[in-house]
Amino acid sequence: MPEKKTATKRKAPAKAKPGAAPKKTAAVDASRLIDRRIAELSDWRGATLARMRALIHEAEPQVIEEWKWMGTPVWSRNGIVCTGESYKKVVKLTFAKGASVPDPKRLFNSSLDGNVRRAIDIGEGVKLDAGAFKALIKAAVALNSLPKKR
Repeated sequence: MPEKKTATKRKAPAKAKPGAAPKKTAAVDASRLIDRRIAELSDWRGATLARMRALIHEAEPQVIEEWKWMGTPVWSRNGIVCTGESYKKVVKLTFAKGASVPDPKRLFNSSLDGNVRRAIDIGEGVKLDAGAFKALIKAAVALNSLPKKR
């Protein structure tokens, strides 16, 4: 006797709750949100974040922009390279694996006690060495590209 085939019902896609914000996962959406953040920071912090963003893209043209943790710009390439937070007195660039990234120009000046992350706090009027910063970005991308240890 031939086997009986049973039909399976497909569930309709879940509807978003009224008033719920749409998820922003696409790179284009993240880039727009970062643009908006820079514009909202209409003082030195916006200019600093925009400058650092440009340097990140110069150092790694294939970097992916993301928007995570309820409003944090993130730059990734084979994993998180760095995040860009803005505070009242500093723009903070936190490197996810900064403790393993060579820093011969000693740009890292924050979160130095941990075993994994390192950060650069940039205050008003501070000019960061662009070449040294781009070298950090390239080193972080290279580190992310290494095969994972088992």
